Amino acid sequence: MVIREIEMTDALQFVEMIKQVETESQYMLFEENERKLSSEQQEKQIEMMKQQRNSTLLVAEVEGELIGYLQAVGGVVNRSAHVAYVSMGILKDYRGMGIGLQLFQQLEEWAKEQEIHRLELTVVVENVIAIHLYKKVGFQIEGTKKHSLRINGKYVDEYIMSKLLE
Repeated sequence: MVIREIEMTDALQFVEMIKQVETESQYMLFEENERKLSSEQQEKQIEMMKQQRNSTLLVAEVEGELIGYLQAVGGVVNRSAHVAYVSMGILKDYRGMGIGLQLFQQLEEWAKEQEIHRLELTVVVENVIAIHLYKKVGFQIEGTKKHSLRINGKYVDEYIMSKLLE
């Protein structure tokens, strides 16, 4: 397996992977078939991210197939430029194999090089597997967003989690 920053040539495969992840997971922000994202739009997003010092999109690749991602989007104003909001997804068949851990290790190396001091994310409180991973890599729960999402007609809470980098 290879973990690397996304390239423009990955746009179409990345869009397809995202759609599959959203189909396979009940905890992603977008529901199945809700996201309307084309490879052209994704290419523009990749280009914008590559121009921002404090944003990146890492992908996990096995035998030429994208199987997971970890995205960090940095703050756009000076007062929050040291912060990156993190989101991730891994194809169902590859979960539980340590890929998330490796993505986070690579992200942390990148973040330190870019002088990112704070990584933050939100996670549905019922997503115990993801919470376990986030705690394992050093994230802490800061608070709870009550009824922040509605999944299958039910309001659910999210934890706000962060990790401070030294």
